[in-house]
Order: sequence, then structure tokens, then C-alpha cells
Amino acid sequence: MTPVIAYFFAPQSPWAYLGHQRLQDIAAAAGAQIELLPADYGRIFAQSGGLPLPKRAPQRQAYRLVELARISQHLGLPLITQPTHFPVPGDDAARLIIAVQQHDGPAAAMAFTGALMRALWVQDRNINDPTTLAALLTEQGLAAQRLADAHQPAAQQAYDAYTDRAIALGVFGAPSYLVQGELFWGQDRLDFLQRRLAAGA
Repeated sequence: MTPVIAYFFAPQSPWAYLGHQRLQDIAAAAGAQIELLPADYGRIFAQSGGLPLPKRAPQRQAYRLVELARISQHLGLPLITQPTHFPVPGDDAARLIIAVQQHDGPAAAMAFTGALMRALWVQDRNINDPTTLAALLTEQGLAAQRLADAHQPAAQQAYDAYTDRAIALGVFGAPSYLVQGELFWGQDRLDFLQRRLAAGA
């Protein structure tokens, strides 16, 4: 049976960006399927006691910047630690990912998610701007209609369902990966995820 990795994330998360391609590489090597599940972390934090970045203690915010620089350098991934358009709401981007998944399939949605993350964390673009989102669709060879699709009830219903599922499963941070009920929080736990898949999901 093909193992499935449930991938809960927020498109504006730098940690999700840092793990996105590695997750795909690990899944491909293990013959696993990725279930792409953008979720509303405002709701998840409210349920789990998490705080949005601006409300965190100054020392936590400062250390986060150190870790972002440290990990991006270690992984050899470019990253702007303090992009112009951050913090940024991720809801429109999340619903657009869902619309792409619904109409173009999971592979297109994974690729588009990577492009969105790079737009924010590498190219310093505003992923809450409809003009930027339209440009990203064009760059990925996707239909401009997806912007309208993202505002249809089907996209919002899926977004709500993914968020409800995350809360029910005990997800509290982004990114989180679930394999056979076992939770792995953070891109720095991908090695453990890889071992779990190797042991047989």
C-alpha cells in the first residue's frame, strides 16, 4: 500500500518553505504520496495556545531570525530573513493553492506552492496581492481563472475542512507532517519522517 504523508502548512511559513522540496524528495524516494493540506493557522493557534509572530516575546523573535539564517545556510537554500511583505496573511494564497489542486491536480498544486513560497522568501514579493498571485499563476503555466476559483465556496469549504482536520489531529505548528497517525512537527523533523517511511508506513 502506498504510504501517505498528510502535509499541513501555511503558505507564508518560512519553515514550510525550507522543508518543501526536501519533503517532495523524501516522498519520491519512498514511493509515498503527499496530501497537500493548507490550513488556517490563526484558528489552529487559537485552539493550541500558539501566538502569531508579532505577539511573541522579543527574545523569541530575535532567535527565530538566527535560526532562519542558520538553517537556510545549512541547507544551501536562499532566504530573506525579513522580507518586505511579512508578516502577511496567507488565506488568499492558501485558497488559491486549493483551487489549483481542485482543478489542476496535486502535482501542479505542489509546484505552485513552492513557487508561492519562493516568491515571498526568495523574491521578496507580496503573496497577498492579487496582481502577484496572477503573475505566479502565469509563471507556472496555470489559468488566470484560478483566482476566481479560489473565491468559490468549494475552495473555502476545503480550507475549513483541512483546518478542522488539523485541529482534530492535534496539529499546532507549521509545517506538520502526519504518517499513519504519527505527527512530525517542523522541517527539522524530516529526517525522522524519512526513517518512519523507511521502517514501513
